[in-house]
Amino acid sequence: MREAADIAALGPSSHNCQPWGVAWPTGRGARRAVERLVDEAPADGPEASDSTSGVRGTEGRDTDEYVILALDRERELTSLPAHAVEMLASCGAYLQVLLRSLALQGWSTDRIRFVEPPTGGRTGGAYDTGRPLGGTWPVSWSPLCAVRLRRTDEPAGSLAELRRTALARRTNRAPYRPDAVEPAVLDALSAPSTGVAEGAEVTVRHLVADSERAAFAGLVARHGGRDFSHRQAWRETYSFVRRDEAEARARGDGFPLSQLFGPLSAPRRHALRLALAPTTMSVLRHAGYHRVLARQLARVVRPTPVVVAMGLTDTSPGVEATVRGGARLAEYWLRATEAGLALHPVSVVLQHDDVRKELQDRLGLPGRTFFVSRLGRPLTDFPRSPRRIGAHAVRTI
Repeated sequence: MREAADIAALGPSSHNCQPWGVAWPTGRGARRAVERLVDEAPADGPEASDSTSGVRGTEGRDTDEYVILALDRERELTSLPAHAVEMLASCGAYLQVLLRSLALQGWSTDRIRFVEPPTGGRTGGAYDTGRPLGGTWPVSWSPLCAVRLRRTDEPAGSLAELRRTALARRTNRAPYRPDAVEPAVLDALSAPSTGVAEGAEVTVRHLVADSERAAFAGLVARHGGRDFSHRQAWRETYSFVRRDEAEARARGDGFPLSQLFGPLSAPRRHALRLALAPTTMSVLRHAGYHRVLARQLARVVRPTPVVVAMGLTDTSPGVEATVRGGARLAEYWLRATEAGLALHPVSVVLQHDDVRKELQDRLGLPGRTFFVSRLGRPLTDFPRSPRRIGAHAVRTI
């Protein structure tokens, strides 16, 4: 579990907030509670979605292991309604890599049971139903799904190779080469996925035509400064900006300014921190500074050879659809990394519903777009975001 959690911690995460937690039930009462959740849908609680058909008997029950994926409410973003989808997708990306890492160590996924919140509600601690998971269940965690694992004799693949790919995967905001990405490579990125991502109802669209990319860059130029001018959203975003690389490493989350702008001298870093501070931005937005920043982002976006957009087919997706969508995203990003490609999410056009709908209408994107990014071969490398120690996200209950 420690090995798997270390690798899974390297997966994509909105704002690098790492809003996931994973519980490993080892106590007798907690194990029995999770067994009941996985084996049968509760009659009086949140709907549980089964990813497999049939129910196993009691054979192997003593040697089964379980993990519970949770959303850590203390680490989630909440300033915009769209952040709810980003948080679940981040958790799904984490789970995809976690279960792949466990499979490569001989623990295959036998069943996944998703927990949907009550209609119109939000999930809370301990399944919201009083299920006796014990006093060690973190009160800030909301369970998303429970997974049953069983031992296999011959893992297929290399854990070391997965770790290398996960370490190489990162957000690269540098300019990309204008060379086209081969259609065969794009087709391979869009191929069906396994694990949690298997069966994800996700559409993948690659915008390669000049007119499509120009339209996307135009949207970024018009709306890319929205977060900077949105007082609450920018205050939350800025809370993840670290003073320097040392502070980012010490905290294990967020990002230094070099992650946004590349290498910076100390005076320029200090000046940018002052200029981007919420108090300063609340004044500069009246002078149109947020529009200047949007045009700068659009100039980086425009020459990018590919823009990838991923959408959930359900316009109002639940927990299972969104978590599986995040798993699909993680698989896509790992494949892109293996192919020598980089991604740079342009999330600002998705975080405000009116802008997202304009984007979808303008480019004919179906469903509910939840991820849009530049895709290409970067001209320069970019530093990797700091991450918490993987074991810090794991609790035994």
